[in-house]
Amino acid sequence: MTGLRRATVVVVGAGQAGLSAAYHLQRHAFTSALADPDGERTFVVLDAEDAPGGAWRHRWASLRMRTVNGIFDLPGMRRTPAHPDEPARDAVSRYFAEYEAAMRFPILRPVHVGSVRRLDDRPDGPLEVDSSAGPWTTRAVLNATGTWTNPLLRASPGAETFRGRQLHTADYRDAAELAGLRVGVVGGGISAVQLLEEVSRVATTVWYTRREPVFLDHEFTPETGREVIARVTADAEAGRPPRSVVSYTGLLRTDYAREAERRGVLQRHPMFTAMEPDGVREADGSFTRLDAVLWATGFRPALDHLDPLALRNPLGGIAITGTQVAAEPRVHLVGIGPSQSTVGANRAGRDAVRAVVRMLDAERAVPAKG
Repeated sequence: MTGLRRATVVVVGAGQAGLSAAYHLQRHAFTSALADPDGERTFVVLDAEDAPGGAWRHRWASLRMRTVNGIFDLPGMRRTPAHPDEPARDAVSRYFAEYEAAMRFPILRPVHVGSVRRLDDRPDGPLEVDSSAGPWTTRAVLNATGTWTNPLLRASPGAETFRGRQLHTADYRDAAELAGLRVGVVGGGISAVQLLEEVSRVATTVWYTRREPVFLDHEFTPETGREVIARVTADAEAGRPPRSVVSYTGLLRTDYAREAERRGVLQRHPMFTAMEPDGVREADGSFTRLDAVLWATGFRPALDHLDPLALRNPLGGIAITGTQVAAEPRVHLVGIGPSQSTVGANRAGRDAVRAVVRMLDAERAVPAKG
């Protein structure tokens, strides 16, 4: 354990949003807290991964570049186009590594952040970031931890009695591990449909969702995108708990959805009422034997390390204005909620840094008392 170190800004996470924040901090003349610990304005990036790539490093192998949603370049460096059939986890992680090397950000990894707390009661006082690399004192925290490390698992009566395998999207690597089994796929989002199509090629599948999925037969238009962002932003500003992406957008009838439909596996069943040792009890009371259940039920923002700041409201959400937490202006959430897309993450990193610069400039402009 090292002693207390100082950085004007601590960025937590080095995915798309964290790297965007680092880029804009450098653009505003923030220097490395590692190389220049006594600098006037410094920053450090603490990343829990042991290599570049963020959550992309953990995507399943069959997620190819041609099937992922649009990936925007990081600011200041174009991405070399990858082969459409290259696994996204390889192509994006390679790009992130090249970007980090070119920009020479002060990144420490693997570093796990355990908590963020106030050091005193002053509204402009320092925060302490406690990490596996020791504590840091800082003026602002740009939180870019994303969602991948916080999978959402739906509670099901009897789940503890089920003798088969249960895994979440975060645990899934390849359909081969489920070959020959009877597999229940739970979830109504994009990933659920994609994994259903893939797993059904080597296993017998049953698809469960809580609600009847709504498929769209048209592509998203810029106007539709703006409407979705406006709705997500309204929820974030009101502090409502985050919802799934598909609850805002509906499901596109993608190539893999059409293929699953063509093969007769895109048959939705109502959510089962309970799990039993050898399967599940259906909504109509019948029993279905299953060997495994794949929970493609999404993720929630990984924000438990911020709990000492008591930011959550009675609804369980955290109200933000732009990227800034309403209850704690020294903390910004980037890459979460309205900014969880790659282009949104880029903009959030930029906007958060601008807000921090305004805060620091305003403090410097206030005459010292005494």
